Amino acid sequence: MPDQEYTPPKVWVPKPAEGRFASINRPVAGPTHDKELPVGKHPLQLYSLATPNGVKVTVLLEELLALGHSGAEYDAWLINIMSGDQFGSGFVDVNPNSKIPALMDRSGPEPVRVFESGAILTYLADKFDAFLPRTPKKRAETLSWLFWQMGATPYLGGGYGHFFAYAPVKLEYAIDRFTMEVKRQLDVLNRHLADNEYFVGDEYTIADMAIWPWYGALVKGELYGGGEFIEAHTYTNVIRWHDHVAKRPAVKRGRIVNKPFGELSEQLHERHDASDFELRTADKLPPKE
Repeated sequence: MPDQEYTPPKVWVPKPAEGRFASINRPVAGPTHDKELPVGKHPLQLYSLATPNGVKVTVLLEELLALGHSGAEYDAWLINIMSGDQFGSGFVDVNPNSKIPALMDRSGPEPVRVFESGAILTYLADKFDAFLPRTPKKRAETLSWLFWQMGATPYLGGGYGHFFAYAPVKLEYAIDRFTMEVKRQLDVLNRHLADNEYFVGDEYTIADMAIWPWYGALVKGELYGGGEFIEAHTYTNVIRWHDHVAKRPAVKRGRIVNKPFGELSEQLHERHDASDFELRTADKLPPKE
């Protein structure tokens, strides 16, 4: 425990933020500057970044295209959250919560905005009648696991990830609290996947696409550098499922869209055409002057 216990004041007063995300944390909403969003040629306009939440949506879009749904063609525009792009007026018009991903569907007579990654997955799955089963039992199971991910992951990212990897001070209580919860969540997944190929039995759905970028990456040691700390190797069913999903061609494509970090060959900053995966990854672009 810390030497000095914190006593909250009657009214909280913001202090200068600390840590990796200090420049983009603030206690109010709304835009900080005027900036319109670009609009491409396709019906679907995605404004995102290849964080786990962003990857969910680009994987689904690539899966839809792989099934032959030409209406799922999309332009993917990079939103640099560390530069504050999410606080531009155009982005806030699409997502008043200033979080990626955000989607504009311009295929109908009136544009439709969709924000929150789980809402985008459900909207697209319903729109194209794919990856969300019709039967009540399987649809309920899919949505249950999707909403499980949406509700559980703040403990992983905002709790465990923040205090273990990003907080300016390592707090034993906070790390212990959220590590315990994340290990419990992994055990939930591991037990379910012991008897199921995917989260809805043998059917690959948007539930898998939602959980994979977060918990799949976690057990593979790709999030927060804490694989050994949480004994990630012990969740063998989650690892098996991750590796199975990772082999899908659409997943290989979707995971690199709007990605400005990592190996240059796995960075596709913007996606406007299927050929971009062959021609426009960062290793094939001319160096910036």
